[in-house]
Amino acid sequence: MSALWLLCFAGWAAVLAALRRGVRGPARGPVLFAHTATPAGVVLLFSLIGFGSLYATILLAAEWWALLLVTGLRPERLLSTGGLGRLAAWATVTGAATLATTRFVFQI
Repeated sequence: MSALWLLCFAGWAAVLAALRRGVRGPARGPVLFAHTATPAGVVLLFSLIGFGSLYATILLAAEWWALLLVTGLRPERLLSTGGLGRLAAWATVTGAATLATTRFVFQI
């Protein structure tokens, strides 16, 4: 369980570092604020709809590592030059990683 939290935090920190390095101009403040607020917001949402934070942690870790993989460690590419193809790849990789990790953690 703690390995999953570490993996989630490492993904979050890697995306934060990439966003700090890559996003410039007036969009930088809102982008960094939204990324910083994401973990708390997602955990709160999952608790409100009846899932625990373990599911949220699995999803967030999968999203952040898939984002780094699909964008080549430059998450700003998802919106600036990515198009629908990159967005679809991110969604597909996130879904596959979430499913695989959930099955591994719960041994389904």
